[in-house]
Amino acid sequence: MGVMRFQVSPPGFLAGWPEAEQAYISGFDGRVFPTRVERDGDELVCRRPNSDSGRLHVAWPVPGFGRTLVSTSSLREQETVYLLPLELARGKIGQLRNQQAAWEIAGMSVPAGFAEASRQAHQIFARATAAQDDPDEASRLSEAALVHAHNSAQMLTSAYVAQRLAVRCRRSAQFPASLGCALSDDVHPPWESLPAGLFNSVRLPICWRQIEPIEGEYEWDNVDRLIDWAEEQNLLVQGGPLLDFGATGLPEWLDVWSGDVANLQSFVCDFVETVLSRFVGRIRVWELASRVNTGGGLELSEEGRLALLARVVEVARGVNDIERLMVRIEQPWGGYQSAGRHLLSPLQFVDGLVRSAPELSAISLEITAGFGSTGPGRHDLIDLSRLLDIWSTLGLPLHVTIAAPSLGGIDSGGRFVWGGCTGPEDSEPEDGGEHWTGARQAEWVGDVLPLLLAKQSVAGITWAQLDDTGLTDFPAAGLLNADGSPRPVVEAIRSHRYGYWPAD
Repeated sequence: MGVMRFQVSPPGFLAGWPEAEQAYISGFDGRVFPTRVERDGDELVCRRPNSDSGRLHVAWPVPGFGRTLVSTSSLREQETVYLLPLELARGKIGQLRNQQAAWEIAGMSVPAGFAEASRQAHQIFARATAAQDDPDEASRLSEAALVHAHNSAQMLTSAYVAQRLAVRCRRSAQFPASLGCALSDDVHPPWESLPAGLFNSVRLPICWRQIEPIEGEYEWDNVDRLIDWAEEQNLLVQGGPLLDFGATGLPEWLDVWSGDVANLQSFVCDFVETVLSRFVGRIRVWELASRVNTGGGLELSEEGRLALLARVVEVARGVNDIERLMVRIEQPWGGYQSAGRHLLSPLQFVDGLVRSAPELSAISLEITAGFGSTGPGRHDLIDLSRLLDIWSTLGLPLHVTIAAPSLGGIDSGGRFVWGGCTGPEDSEPEDGGEHWTGARQAEWVGDVLPLLLAKQSVAGITWAQLDDTGLTDFPAAGLLNADGSPRPVVEAIRSHRYGYWPAD
């Protein structure tokens, strides 16, 4: 068994660091190793099945940026203890340098001031390296270097986004992607609370568990009314996810067939064909399944899910007048693999599906921040840009579902939202604090949405929910308050929607 030890300074910091246990180690190819994290005094001990070199990923409080997921460079296993803040600063500075080189090779102009900001990060890091005999001082300098590196990364990414958006605007006079919102099963969605024309598409909740709660008895009324409503609004209608492979996402009456792929295939394919045939000509874009990579439902193995999904895609493609078929990937960075229950990375899983089901025509990625179950900390924009570039290598259009909470705490369902904010929704977050507010939700969208629009591979963007009514995977993430008034995030979306394509 491989062991890596990291000293955390100052003393006592580890005791107030709740995300420490969710750290994980990945290999050179990005695959996440099963990782067990332990606290030993002021040391973080990471155990894994092998002794290969690896990168530690952990949510770390960076002043001004909140609890950001930061990673070390590739480290070898050794007897001596690594100083964690120093290695995180080394990893971030290395990532920044590599990304700068890649974008410059692609023709990007580095912004004025970046060289000086980057130089400051390097100089402070050099001082931290020289001060390792005093761990507290080295940690203090390392954290300062991390702040400068994050500032430099933000400067570099902002320039990249601006330059890429300028290119997309020149190439396309019309808005180049679908921009939409997912609805609940409320047949009278409060759409009038949104600015006119903000969205050009809508995703309807057509899910097996709701459509056929009792075997053979279909409940179509709500879906029919929502489709009629969407057509009246002249919105592009998307449906799904038909199948939710999460622990409670499929009808309860299927439980008797748990693990039986052969019999499940018959039920699943019959349902998919029934739904797609019923709405032929009215819904042309389908999200066939969600949580396909993480699973958890009906005791299906990864191999079983792959075989089942390949058959589902084949059956769906046999229905006429279907424009796009996709599956949704949860936690596309793959941090969930650290629990040791999955052999395939998210990319490997979808690559296998694409090879066995070439009829699949798009990939849906779930990009969220602030929800405990989807991983601690926020990825910065360089991480997100690299993630999108990696997924685009599969050669399929990307559709991205985004969500972030408007407040922290625990919702009525008992699901933890990182932050535990008890202040008003529209209050400003504390400097780099972990509390989510309406203002911080809008700020997150203001960062992420332009980057998504700048990527040629992104064909569609969907906000995860209109409001917070009904059952939801994303508590407090709605665009509307309980009284129906729009949250600040709506204005953030509107400003970017029309800021780049005002004539559309």
